[in-house]
Amino acid sequence: MTSSLLIGSTGLVGSHILSTLLADNTVNAVHTISRRAPKSTGPALHATVEADTAQWAARLSAIKPTPSTVFSGLGTTRQQAGGIANQWKIDHDLNVELAQAAKAAGARHFVFISSAGTSSMLGSTLPYSKMKRGVEDSVKALGFDTAIIVRPGMILGDREVPHQGGPLLIGAVRGLGRLFGMGAQDMFGQDAEVIARAAVQAAKMAEAGKAPAKYWVLEQSDIVRLGRTEWKS
Repeated sequence: MTSSLLIGSTGLVGSHILSTLLADNTVNAVHTISRRAPKSTGPALHATVEADTAQWAARLSAIKPTPSTVFSGLGTTRQQAGGIANQWKIDHDLNVELAQAAKAAGARHFVFISSAGTSSMLGSTLPYSKMKRGVEDSVKALGFDTAIIVRPGMILGDREVPHQGGPLLIGAVRGLGRLFGMGAQDMFGQDAEVIARAAVQAAKMAEAGKAPAKYWVLEQSDIVRLGRTEWKS
């Protein structure tokens, strides 16, 4: 992977994707677009700070040469956004707009951090899952050389702004791992670093022509396999 673009580089999973890419000596350039500067730094990083998300698609289109792979870990919470309608504008509308811009610019591969359960019957009725599934369907329809959908369970890690009830739930899932082994934890949640590594590893496989399908969905077991069991730094 010679050049990539990351949207959502300041979020929990996105920050780990960024640090993973910057630590990879096969990556020559990592572009980011975000409202504030990412915490990770490095000679390969080309960070664009733009407070107005309405300008992000244009900023993406202006990057030359066009990165071959675009990652999106972009997302917010209903509480932070101020309601479901505002959350939809970011989690769905902005993600779709950026995926469209990436395709128009010539990006070959797109990696989207989605969520477990989007393909279930229950998921089709829940607003959060509907948002994620809407992005998944849009990315698939755009016809990238490879569209990679990453569906983690509960994302384990320390957030700058904890989700309501999040620390308690994360503690419970980690407790399962301590009591019954990592397999029990993996059934419900994955560490943000493991999710990020799986996303990067899948993208590298896609660029090498080794993706198992043009539309490749990584479920929780795939995330653990690529991001921890088979991971080689």
